[in-house]
Order: sequence, then structure tokens, then C-alpha cells
Amino acid sequence: MTSVPTFAIRPTFLGIERTNADAAICVAGIPFDLGTSNRPGARFGPAAIRQASRMLVDGDHPASWAEMERLDLADIGDFRIAHGDIQGTLAKIETQAASIQHLVALGGDHTITLPLLRALARRKGPLGLVHFDGHVDTWPESFGLVWGHGSPFYHAIEEGLVDPRRVIQIGIRSPLHRDIFDWTIGKGVTIVTSEDVHDSGPHAVAERIRAVLGDGPSYLSFDVDALDPAFAPGTGTPEVGGLATWQARAYCAGSPGSASQEWMSSRCRRPTTLPRSRHLRPRRSPGITSVCWRR
Repeated sequence: MTSVPTFAIRPTFLGIERTNADAAICVAGIPFDLGTSNRPGARFGPAAIRQASRMLVDGDHPASWAEMERLDLADIGDFRIAHGDIQGTLAKIETQAASIQHLVALGGDHTITLPLLRALARRKGPLGLVHFDGHVDTWPESFGLVWGHGSPFYHAIEEGLVDPRRVIQIGIRSPLHRDIFDWTIGKGVTIVTSEDVHDSGPHAVAERIRAVLGDGPSYLSFDVDALDPAFAPGTGTPEVGGLATWQARAYCAGSPGSASQEWMSSRCRRPTTLPRSRHLRPRRSPGITSVCWRR
């Protein structure tokens, strides 16, 4: 427990002091939003997440009583980007992520997920994917933008970065063209709509995640617009029916399957949706996680 007022601690994730990249888990911000098709501002996401996380350091979470300051965790700052150059930024992100054992990336818009998948798949081969979102993000292009936040998983499938039979998308509820839906399903992706989530509940969805992923390294990507706009009103996704914050927490903290999978997620806006600290401990297969602000 910190003796410093929460508003006065270091402006890092959870106020942690460690900054070297040889930690078991490294947190990095990626302040990039040039891939958005509607509302900008996600470049401020990393700073907002870090600021919100300060409210979690005035004691230990009663679900686990783990002491965050004792975890092998570092905040290594923000990745460099090539401002105004989307493909240049993707290349820089991939290069910076490549050597990190386990990275938790704070976005930023969902475009950043593509180079992170490239960096991890280069080491691990085709990955499993758990994708929380209001959108499938498998458009070949979005409003004429080929490398944008609407297409990272289209490219990931086409490039062989993920095994689509081990990909599950949770919370999908926004309009999309039928041919995009058919292409995604046709590749083997499992789509769990927001209606399915509400009807079945966290435990049933968690079991479905385990069944789809099986064994092997996996990647977790959480887009803020998986949440209902009642909980995340600052995004550009107005469709109601998304996840509540308690559901998001239940899925992120309770859905790991085998010990070979890496899981971690942190959220912006609502500190209560951060994971229980016992799930920050690395397991056998290092990976990368991204947390993204939508539109």
C-alpha cells in the first residue's frame, strides 16, 4: 500500500518505478490514432489509462491480496511512432515490440494490433486470438483506408499471423456488410455477439473461449467499444447492448484456458475493470496484449 496520495504517485502504470525492458511483463503506451475513421483522440489513451490506474494503488485487491509492487512488472514508456505515416508507424511498432518478452500495449487505435501480432507471430508462429470488440475489424479496407483500425484482423488472417480456427471475437454488435461477416465466418473465426454474451453469461463464454483456443500461444485484444456506451461514452460507437464493466472484468480475469496461454488486460476510463493482480503473473508462453480505444 502506498503512503503517497494517489494523485501524487509516479505517472506510470500503477505508479511502478521499474522502467527496464527485461521485466517479465512490460507495459508500453502506443499513442497512435491515425487509423481511425471517425473520432480521433485515442492517442491520449495511454496517458488516460495510466492516470486511472493510480486509483488502484492505495491497497491490495481483496480478490487476491497480491502486492503489485512485488510483481516483475515494468512501465517502459511509450513507443516511438512516425507521426503522419501509418505504414512507417506500423514498422516502428513491430521493431520495438519484437524483443520484449511479454508486452502489454496501451493504445491507441486498433491499427496497432497488426504490427504487435506480426512481432509475436514471428517468434511463436500462428497465434490464437481473443478479440473483444463491437466490430469484427476484418474489412479489407475502411472508407478507402487499407491500413486502419477496421482491418487489422483481415490482414492478420491473410498474412497467416493468426490461425482463424483459433480466433474468437466477443461482443460484436455493430452493423457490417454481410459479405464481410460471411468472409470472416468462412475463414473459421468464431463470433460471439453481444446478445450471445448477455444470454449465456461469463462462465459459458469463458468455456467457449477455452474450446476455441485450445493449446498454444494466444493474444488478447480488448477494444474499448466492446463496452456499452453507458460505460465508455467517449468512443465513436453509439450502438447500445455492449458489455458492462463487470462483464469485461469477469472475462479478462477468468477466461484463461491452459497454462500455455498468456493473459493480461488493462482498461481505460473505469479503474474497476482492471484485472485482478494474480492474473498479471507470467506463464509459460510470452506474448503480447493490446488495449485499444476505438474511434
